[in-house]
Amino acid sequence: MRLPQMNPSESPLVSVIIPTYNHADFLREALVSVLNQSEQSWEALVVNNFSEDYTEAVVRSFSDARIKLCNFSNHGVIAASRNEGIRLAQGAFVAFLDSDDRWFGDKLRISLQRLQDGFDLVCHAERWFGEDIPSRTVRYGPSSRGEADALLYEGNALSTSAVVVRRECLTKYGVFSEDPKIVTAEDYELWLRLSRNKVRISFIDETLGEYRIHPGGQSRAIERHLAAEISVLTRCFTLSPVKGRTEQQRRTRRLAIAYYGAGRTLQKENSPGAANKYFVKALRIYPWLPKLWAAFALNFARLLR
Repeated sequence: MRLPQMNPSESPLVSVIIPTYNHADFLREALVSVLNQSEQSWEALVVNNFSEDYTEAVVRSFSDARIKLCNFSNHGVIAASRNEGIRLAQGAFVAFLDSDDRWFGDKLRISLQRLQDGFDLVCHAERWFGEDIPSRTVRYGPSSRGEADALLYEGNALSTSAVVVRRECLTKYGVFSEDPKIVTAEDYELWLRLSRNKVRISFIDETLGEYRIHPGGQSRAIERHLAAEISVLTRCFTLSPVKGRTEQQRRTRRLAIAYYGAGRTLQKENSPGAANKYFVKALRIYPWLPKLWAAFALNFARLLR
């Protein structure tokens, strides 16, 4: 399969969708990382949720017609901003870039090469970084994690700022859900929906971007994300009836993984008391996860200090 070849006067190959709100300085870095791409057939759609800082001035400072500003009120639902970008997109492919993240120079070129091999969606490795936080490389996948069953029962294996997808897949199978109940997990819901519809997903081991971690995730935000994740899982589970005890155990195990994930996040933020609550919930519903017991033991040791 060959990628479509386009002249500068034609539609861009890739539409880069950048939702933003009061991230002017970070946005500048994100846009510079797009400008520095070795693949230059793109448009950057900055979907601005009426920021109160100098976001518009940052966008105007780039004298490049490919960078476009759209002021759009998302009412606290970032999925609405991404969907507005998808609606405006002209490219054959869509790439998502949060305004506080940034890409390496060959991100689009290498992602498009993989799409040329017959895939519909690709996700690459990222470097996670943040203030006073040791950086680390996060690789997604392996390939089996892109299958519907694994995505549902083992957890999300994709990162939005690392994804490039054929726009026709979004047109055919739907965009991000704007349901407020799943805010922060709307990307996971979309990947699950695409995988159920046999969208071909591939993972790239090469690190092609950077994901910014902000200090102090706050227990309320973690609890909100957990509730959103469980809401997504519940909806997916209702799509098919439980077929025997084994299926019910898999669903219970998946819920335990969700609680474990919340606990681990709090544990990494040095909040063992808050983490303990989620580890206990996970153990009560599914006590057969080795990694859960390891995390619980570590957490208990910290509580005793």
